[in-house]
Amino acid sequence: MTTAANVRAPAVAGTFYPGDAEKLKRLIDGYLGAVPMPADPIRPRAIIVPHAGYVYSGATAAYAYAPLRAFAGTISRVVLIGPAHRVPFRGIALSSARAFLTPLGPIRQDLTAIERLKTIAGVVALDEAHRLEHSLEVQLPFLQRVLGDFRLVALVAGAVTPTTVAQVLSVFYDDPETLLVISTDLSHYHDYDRAKALDHRTVDAILEGTTNDISDEGACGRIPVKGMMQIAMEHGLKATLLDYRNSGDTAGSRDRVVGYAALRYDDPASAHLGVRDQDRLLDLAEASVRHGLSTGQPPTIVVESESEALRARGAAFVTLTKHHVLRGCIGSLAAHRPLAADVVANAYSAAFKDPRFPALTAAEWPELEIDISVLSPPIAFAVASEADLLGRLRVGRDGLILQEGNTRATFLPSVWEQLPDPKVFLAHLKRKAGLAIDHWSPDLRFWRYSTYAFSRPVRRSS
Repeated sequence: MTTAANVRAPAVAGTFYPGDAEKLKRLIDGYLGAVPMPADPIRPRAIIVPHAGYVYSGATAAYAYAPLRAFAGTISRVVLIGPAHRVPFRGIALSSARAFLTPLGPIRQDLTAIERLKTIAGVVALDEAHRLEHSLEVQLPFLQRVLGDFRLVALVAGAVTPTTVAQVLSVFYDDPETLLVISTDLSHYHDYDRAKALDHRTVDAILEGTTNDISDEGACGRIPVKGMMQIAMEHGLKATLLDYRNSGDTAGSRDRVVGYAALRYDDPASAHLGVRDQDRLLDLAEASVRHGLSTGQPPTIVVESESEALRARGAAFVTLTKHHVLRGCIGSLAAHRPLAADVVANAYSAAFKDPRFPALTAAEWPELEIDISVLSPPIAFAVASEADLLGRLRVGRDGLILQEGNTRATFLPSVWEQLPDPKVFLAHLKRKAGLAIDHWSPDLRFWRYSTYAFSRPVRRSS
């Protein structure tokens, strides 16, 4: 139950977008309906969207929002951050409102998350920063139309560093039900050609991850954008431009235009891997093990018949568990063959070639679950000492490769569930590599990577 006293009322309904609910729905649905939809949508980690009046930027914003309709019910929280336009202040402003109201109804704030953020230096409670701010408000009706019910964390960025923005966004990064939304327009009030040149430089900087190439006039939300770029760099996220245009292309003159872009960030391990591709890989893994059980031989696969994503080179681990206990795990650390072929080969090896276990039997088959972890490219992780390594490991996030000479071993990020202490995690990894748990040498080399994992029990009736 919310009351007028604890609800943030709309400030730009009727000006930036229709104040009438039915007109607003029709307008947004029209923008969304004009966006070509992929057959197999991919769930983004984050999106960047413009925040002008809908007549100017709504069509561009729709390119980021339309694919989210496939994930209604699975995205339960949106962390939304945009720049301050009305109130000057230092830090990142929280709102005490229990809900944000639009003509489409109220959106509940995640007050537990809000309280958690108050412990971060530079985060302040400042309702006045939210009261008239449009950079967040114009996103809300779009989010309501594509996601339905969700919880909101509303953040307005004032005079603050990108590092603080990144610190705040990092709080939510590992939650699979959270979407990060960054609100910004691009250049302001240049002539058409000058604006396009400036905007293309800004967009290229975002795509390439070069924060220094985003100038003060490049984007009003440059600080939130740069904070998101730090997150992307840390996790190896892939940025994609979905749409660009300016007000001269939509509803304004070309002598003084504002630029708009819609972009998305994807996990590199799943940047081209949709739900159908995931299901297909699980089917291939299951068929590979079944073939081994019936013939004693690994199967062959005609990769030319698979989707583009599965024909591309990829690296994956296939893990078999029985009653939640490991039964076999084999994988690739480097992308040296088509992803579909890699999964087929590793599924067979996990069942029959893992030296830690006897070969799988037909009697065990109905009790198995198959997990596939697709790896991002490993990134060299230079460290000065063991203490340096332990202090920089990201618990729950990092897969870690250890190598010394010809000796190499790895732990997937899922191993953190059993070994949450970095020191214990590293000790077990050394032991896996055949090294003493207290071994340290300047010849030790490390790489870290992330994974995109999906699983299911085997299909007993097939």
